[in-house]
Amino acid sequence: MDVLDRFFGWARRKGGDLPDVRFGRYSDNNKSVDKVGRWNQAEQLFRDRRYDECLDAFMDYLRDDALENVVTERKDGILDFRITQGSKVVRGSCSPERLVAEVSLARMPEPIVPVMRRLLEQNFSLYYGRYALDGDRLCMRFETETRAANPNKLYYGLKELAIRADKQDDLLLEDFRQLVPLDQEHIQALPDSERKVKCNWFRRFILETLEQIEGLDPDKMAGGISYLLLGLAYRIDYLITPEGSLQQDLEKVIALFYTKEEKPVVEKNTQMAEAYRRLAARTDAEIAPSLFRSIATFSIVAPQPAKVVSESMFTAIQNMVWFRDNKQPRMAERILEYGFSFCQYSYSLPRPLTELYLLFMQVNHPEYFQDLGFVTLYDREKNEFERSVIEDAVEGIVERWQSKYPGMAWKKSNIRYDSLLSFNHAFLAEVQGLNMETPA
Repeated sequence: MDVLDRFFGWARRKGGDLPDVRFGRYSDNNKSVDKVGRWNQAEQLFRDRRYDECLDAFMDYLRDDALENVVTERKDGILDFRITQGSKVVRGSCSPERLVAEVSLARMPEPIVPVMRRLLEQNFSLYYGRYALDGDRLCMRFETETRAANPNKLYYGLKELAIRADKQDDLLLEDFRQLVPLDQEHIQALPDSERKVKCNWFRRFILETLEQIEGLDPDKMAGGISYLLLGLAYRIDYLITPEGSLQQDLEKVIALFYTKEEKPVVEKNTQMAEAYRRLAARTDAEIAPSLFRSIATFSIVAPQPAKVVSESMFTAIQNMVWFRDNKQPRMAERILEYGFSFCQYSYSLPRPLTELYLLFMQVNHPEYFQDLGFVTLYDREKNEFERSVIEDAVEGIVERWQSKYPGMAWKKSNIRYDSLLSFNHAFLAEVQGLNMETPA
């Protein structure tokens, strides 16, 4: 809630209550200067063979103080730790000799050969951990000698364990109904009002996009339609944030476009649209189980050089021009949204960019945020912006992260407020040009 508290605290000044709503997936590319310092300390402590202090510094680096995602306790020379990742919890301990971490997937009351075959095959794709069977409990394990547990090995070993387990337990429970869920007490259910809004808008986002493409020539506008369909997946992933099987279904829609098979773009678009229609036909009862609130420690995507992010946004701006010049403002707006959303979905962005993205999405989808209880930043019917609030929010982001990104400078005079298309164009261009380099 800290990001939203800073963004939308102005709603309280207008007499409103701040909704407790979270957006998007966790990114660990948000460490403060102090946290980065703890990583450097951990590396030096390991080189000095001060393993206990090294592990303390490492766990402090992983810990997000606002989320309580990492909990540790040291007793009689043993460090016990608990790391939360979505629907799963990694539990482990480290003695002077050995570190062992484990996460429970599900309980298997009776042997199920297809389950064991699937996990055995997946063991070959793991670099650090392994799937295991402890009695009737399916689990994953990672272990190493303490003297070999350098920070890099710990980070990637625990990350592999946490991310694989978080995804695999949902898929196992979905595919094999005989399995029994384990260790899910930490998962928080969404409030009924929030869950209802998200179920409604999950379908509404899809149906509005399908309606928009129905009036377009599937051959001449194939590229633009692809932008709309892919951008829709990225928008749902961020604003609705489905977990489990529904998250996987969205990933399958995206995979239809990026398939290695040689297919015409028109055919890919048709397949994606059909997949969306099936998703839109789902009831609240089918959608709701994939909507819950969880805590994460590791990002499921990796950071990229600032140049890669900038070039992706620049390409979207260039591809928007034809639609703008040919009187297709709604298409142009969505292509610009795609440019930002693709980066948010595909890369672990620096926190200031994610905060700017949240602001961008609130401007672009005011009705959704209003249904969640937020004051709107853009009135679509009147074409009016809450300009002072938007400028204050951006200024706060830049000030907050100036110490980590000293070259980041925002020219608010470049932002235009005469239309949503003009705003999106100017906003994305300004983000694309930000200097996100960190001091050596």
